[in-house]
Amino acid sequence: MPEPEPKKQPDEQQPAPQPEKLDVRSLDPRSLRGLAHPLRIQLLRSLRAHGSATASQLAERLGESSGATSYHLRQLAAHGFVEDDPTRGKGRERWWKSAQQGTTFDESLYRNRDPEVQGAVAVYLHEIATIHTQELNTYLGTRHEWDEEWLGASDMSDFTLRLPPAVLRELDEKLHALIESYRTSPAAEDPEARRVRVHLHAFPQSEH
Repeated sequence: MPEPEPKKQPDEQQPAPQPEKLDVRSLDPRSLRGLAHPLRIQLLRSLRAHGSATASQLAERLGESSGATSYHLRQLAAHGFVEDDPTRGKGRERWWKSAQQGTTFDESLYRNRDPEVQGAVAVYLHEIATIHTQELNTYLGTRHEWDEEWLGASDMSDFTLRLPPAVLRELDEKLHALIESYRTSPAAEDPEARRVRVHLHAFPQSEH
């Protein structure tokens, strides 16, 4: 007699792959003081945007001396923001890479009463605001180099709302979650995809 066919087992449901989380550094008072210098912020931003580089390459890119970039890279390394890139260090020059993919600003820093911390908060926030302005101005100055599709897709909107702090926090969190959902979108692999910068500013404003 022929052997009975084995019963087919239902396909096991595989768990959906989880999106890869960014390696993000949360600033505390010590690390903030180590980062809160205009050139250090620019160096870290450049390494994250363009990949590994030497102090000389960064100096040329940022219009600084190699002595200054070398010193500040060592300070960033001492605070764990940058590290050696072992895949590139073949010659005499040291190659650096960012140790994390991003940085977050812990709101507890606003409540820290140490004058040095508050000074570092001011430097950091003003430098980030300056970078955002520079990036936007660079786009506006080079927009003729982009196709009309990109010009129509870009955005410079602003809105005025009346919200209490708790609701503004809720709005921020929802916007962050929405933006993060696009980080792992299949659209990132589209041949027409390019790096896109999204700036988010939300702050109270006097009505007088």
